[in-house]
Amino acid sequence: MTNTSQTLDLAAVDAYLRDNLPGYEGPLEATKFAVGQSNPTFLLTTPARKYVLRRKPPGVLLKSAHAVDREFRVQKALEGSKVPVARMHLLCEDDSVLGSAFYVMDFLDGRNFADPTMQGEDNATRTSVIDEMNRVLAELHMVDIDAVGLSDYGPPGNYFERQVGRWSKQYRASETETIPAMDELMRRLADAIPPEDGQRTLVHGDYRIDNMMFARGSTDCLAVLDWELSTIGHPYADLAAVIMQWQMPPGNEGRGLAGLDRAALGLPSDEEFIARYCERRGLPGIDNFGFYLSFCFFRMAGIIQGVLKRGLDGNASNPERARKLGEFVPQFAAHGLAALDRG
Repeated sequence: MTNTSQTLDLAAVDAYLRDNLPGYEGPLEATKFAVGQSNPTFLLTTPARKYVLRRKPPGVLLKSAHAVDREFRVQKALEGSKVPVARMHLLCEDDSVLGSAFYVMDFLDGRNFADPTMQGEDNATRTSVIDEMNRVLAELHMVDIDAVGLSDYGPPGNYFERQVGRWSKQYRASETETIPAMDELMRRLADAIPPEDGQRTLVHGDYRIDNMMFARGSTDCLAVLDWELSTIGHPYADLAAVIMQWQMPPGNEGRGLAGLDRAALGLPSDEEFIARYCERRGLPGIDNFGFYLSFCFFRMAGIIQGVLKRGLDGNASNPERARKLGEFVPQFAAHGLAALDRG
């Protein structure tokens, strides 16, 4: 049986675009992007222009996962804001067209950095890119959610309480073996959730450098990508996600900064990045940052456990990489416990 997460019915896509996308003209070619574990993503090429199509994967999916409709909505709402996003064209929720929901957006001819070391770039570029990443993050958390029509994009209540509960359930639904550190982390996180502080903002949910597109020839951000986990929640989850990534080992797998001389590379320390973010948002500082960092390690462990389960079930976008990612679940759980201990 063909794994339809790897292919597209070109005739069906072509017919749909001819009927629904003004200015579209074939013939059409499609190429699957190698990156992206969750929602399969394809480059659509016509003689006149290029588009990108993102679709839900086939098969049995966890409840609320792979929400391409939410991705489409949030990016559409952010058009024209200080948070750069790709232009959205079409959302198709009719499964009879391709077998699962999908949306079509502009293709952006920019550059993407696989990890924060930005191999091959000079120090000035690294410094500027990370500062732009910081700026966009602060702007994201200052979006007026009422003005852009996203006040109902996430439920009310304590964001971290909701998220710990959600990802604990999703982890259990995807569990393939007992990992004691993950069991302990879920229990301790539930007991350590801080009280509400009044901050309720748009959050990306997976904010990191490889989910951003930058202009060629400059360090301006063209778009923030991959909004599947976005919601209305607490901004420190996004900030801590950046710091979490940096604590991973460098290289293709960890894509972090652990053990590197950041100053020699033109990269900020965790404390410098957090301080600059707080300055941009007018915040005095952040207490108990260890909880937020621990939460991010926990959530990432839950995400990659889901990727592993889909890989074992034959539904992952890249099954081999899914299995490799799954090996990191115990490490993320251990990092989460360590962050809680540091406070």
